Amino acid sequence: MFFHPMDFLILIAFGISIWAQFRVKGTFNQWTKVATSSGMTGYEAARRMLDMNGLSHVPIEPVRGRLTDHYDPMKRVVRLSEPVYYESSISAISVACHEVGHAIQHKVKYPMLVARHQMFPLVNLTSGIAPFLLLAGFFLQMANLLLVGILFFSAAVVFQLITLPVEFNASSRAREQMVSLGFIQNQEERGVAKVLNAAALTYVAAALISLLELLKFIMIFTQSNDD
Repeated sequence: MFFHPMDFLILIAFGISIWAQFRVKGTFNQWTKVATSSGMTGYEAARRMLDMNGLSHVPIEPVRGRLTDHYDPMKRVVRLSEPVYYESSISAISVACHEVGHAIQHKVKYPMLVARHQMFPLVNLTSGIAPFLLLAGFFLQMANLLLVGILFFSAAVVFQLITLPVEFNASSRAREQMVSLGFIQNQEERGVAKVLNAAALTYVAAALISLLELLKFIMIFTQSNDD
């Protein structure tokens, strides 16, 4: 329960996750100092990209904090952190257009985003219950309870794995349209790629940790049945 050979890999994955968090902050700070040739702010780029994709009805709101940017599918609003909303840097328009990429996914019913939205209520429930079921199964040595905990935890892992193509696709849409709409010049694509790739790495690390933890639970369950 408290130590398993898989824990070594999980610790490595946690290390990657921490490194990824530092990297995304460092990369954002680096490219926030580089102004775009177009002079567009994050808000202006997001507004233009929304309008050009038939989403003029989708509002953009500034929110406090740093790297708190997100697209709210329930209220259909793009929320940009103040540094992204007001500044005209490579980081600002990269993040802003990435969030608009999610709004476009919503409009075209991108399959992975649809699946993610459909899973959210279930995962919101099971992810809170799974740890208690796993602990109870371990301590009480009840295989059936442990199996239910694993199944509940599996839903959260699947949710995180589905999130990966959603994020990569949003970044791909952003990069393509930033060039085609003239937000950036070709030589600025390198900075955009660095900002978006650094952000994507945090999702990869989180999914890796969850997947390794799931494998650990499955191995413990299998071993307990063999015993």
